[in-house]
Amino acid sequence: MPKIVDHQQRRDEIALVACRVVAEYGFDQATIVRIAREAGYTTGMVAHYFDTKQDIIVAALRLILRRIEERLTPDAAAERPDLLALLTEALPVDETRYMECAVWMSFWGQVPADRRLKRINAWLHREYLRLFERCLTRGWAEWRQWTPAVRERVLRSVITFINGVTASTVASRPEWPAARQIAQLRLQLELLRAWARSSSSRGALKRSRKATA
Repeated sequence: MPKIVDHQQRRDEIALVACRVVAEYGFDQATIVRIAREAGYTTGMVAHYFDTKQDIIVAALRLILRRIEERLTPDAAAERPDLLALLTEALPVDETRYMECAVWMSFWGQVPADRRLKRINAWLHREYLRLFERCLTRGWAEWRQWTPAVRERVLRSVITFINGVTASTVASRPEWPAARQIAQLRLQLELLRAWARSSSSRGALKRSRKATA
């Protein structure tokens, strides 16, 4: 009886190996030959699933995004999840997350010169906005009470901060141990929450004065 092959699983296996190869050797050195060798497949087998190295990298990014989404999805039973713990899942605080972040950094380095990768990056950015907004909505009880402009600035500030910590850690890992990453994220969230509350209070006061004028 012929062996039943789960083709999606095999694509994911190749994509995961590509993540490890890119994280260790960089984008340019992550050749199809090297990816195939690390995966234990022939180049012909890999070519059966992916036409180009770029296709493998895109599949790897989609796999990483799916894994991050799973980690950033709070327990449905938790009425108010711990936002700090939730967003820590997006930081390179262990080997798995470091590998994922190293792939992101390598990918971003290729984006400016490639139109297709620019489109992929725009889609990934929209997905990140969606994921992090969901986390903030669940984590902060007052989130929906803030104006859309305040929420937008807080959301983009959180993502910009996490991207910055990610880039710094990948560039100089010894300087950014997990404890330091988490401490800085805690401070950033506290500052942003205080700013949002203050901005919302000032906005409410202005609206009240206009209404009574």
